Amino acid sequence: MNLKVISRNVGFALLVSALFMFLSVIVSLKNGHDSALAALLISFTITFIAGAFPFIFVRHNEVITLKDGYLIIFLSWMLSFIFGMLPYLLWGGPFTVINAWFESVSGFTTTGSSILENIEALPDSLLFWRSSTHFIGGLGVVVFLLLIIPSSSPVKLRLANMELSKLSKDGYMARANKTVYIFTYVYIGLAVSAFLAYWIAGMSPFDAINHAFSVCATGGFSTKNLSIAAFHSPAINIITIIFMIVGSIHFGIIFMVFVTRSFKPLKNKVLRFYITTIAVCALIVAFSLKIEGIEKTWGDAFMSGVFQVSAYASTTGFAISDNSLWPLLPCIILMFVGIQCGMSGSTSGGIKSDRMLYLVKAMSRQIRRTINPSSVNKIKVGDKFFSDEEVFPHILYITIFLLFIVISMVLCLIFGTNNYNALSGTIASLANVGLALGEIGSAGNYNCEPSMVKFIYTLDMLLGRLEIYPVIAALSILLKRNKKFVRKADADN
Repeated sequence: MNLKVISRNVGFALLVSALFMFLSVIVSLKNGHDSALAALLISFTITFIAGAFPFIFVRHNEVITLKDGYLIIFLSWMLSFIFGMLPYLLWGGPFTVINAWFESVSGFTTTGSSILENIEALPDSLLFWRSSTHFIGGLGVVVFLLLIIPSSSPVKLRLANMELSKLSKDGYMARANKTVYIFTYVYIGLAVSAFLAYWIAGMSPFDAINHAFSVCATGGFSTKNLSIAAFHSPAINIITIIFMIVGSIHFGIIFMVFVTRSFKPLKNKVLRFYITTIAVCALIVAFSLKIEGIEKTWGDAFMSGVFQVSAYASTTGFAISDNSLWPLLPCIILMFVGIQCGMSGSTSGGIKSDRMLYLVKAMSRQIRRTINPSSVNKIKVGDKFFSDEEVFPHILYITIFLLFIVISMVLCLIFGTNNYNALSGTIASLANVGLALGEIGSAGNYNCEPSMVKFIYTLDMLLGRLEIYPVIAALSILLKRNKKFVRKADADN
């Protein structure tokens, strides 16, 4: 393990956070030195010094091992969380240590859950920093790092292969280092487009940029207590639905649509499966809301159904209605789409529709084998056939994901939350949805939860954002190194 290589690359990630803290300082100055100026200025100074320190005292070295790569990814995220909580802590208000940590982790992992009971009480500069954590986390702190490293560098190729899973890279039809640029082009294009659309629809420029940061990252932080519902605008609702869904589609597909100037890439089987899931679930929710009398008109029922299903499926977490008043059936539907979520190669979390489609295909194949054991059945997705060896890792990931839900839910119950919150909060955190149900649903917040439960939720957010395996790999490396250190110390004594 090369600590010099690790420290230099992690330093890049901190400098990205420092840049957006500086932009938040500018927002504060523009607003007449609001109450967060000192907190942001101090945070910027500390973060910038910490990020720049390795470049002053550590020589450049491009040799990177597999272990170094996993630790760079893990530590980049962890230190971004830690330094990202500084503006909240220094500003004070509702931000205790655990609350500042929760808000920072939720922002960078684009989960979008919050402890804030009164979002509008925050100064604009702190709201901008809060939304900026979504923008940084959506693109990924490691992707920011990869954009700086020269394309010819072996460090870039190795880190790109680790940060972007094979499932995410399949649709790009480009090398790993090119994939980083494609992802960035689409991501920034979505952010700019969302900003312009929101602005034209009637949002102020400040609200538009904050909500654009959130929707392109499929995060969910808003500048309003009532989220999107505060604007009372069908146009803004529709714009949000469109960008939530587009932001959860594989960015390679979006890129190919513009490059080829054709809608042919949209015939992708996983995309069809994902859109069909949203359509069917939205219809069920809409009918349930109307029949149960939650919504007075069919128009309101369909708007609420499509919006909230899209919010959960894309893991964006915006809201236009209070789901704590909803009957059981639509709540179950929301939890289902919140586990499946969007496509790989996007900013959405969860299991991913790709893996869910593989699971459906594998189940169908097994049923056919049971009925006719002598038949030759293969799993086919689109024009590709997949062997058992190729599908097994995805089925295993789904199993591990569900296992972590059970473990986390049990821990939350032990530390004092109720059954409903433990289940919905764990799913919302591990899938990076943000919105749960009941008192921690679309009209609530997580401030009511015990401190230890909040901490467990943040661990779930990290696991969900990095898709579990890199976190386990990094922790395994650190634990093995710690054991070697202890053994060496014992030998010396």
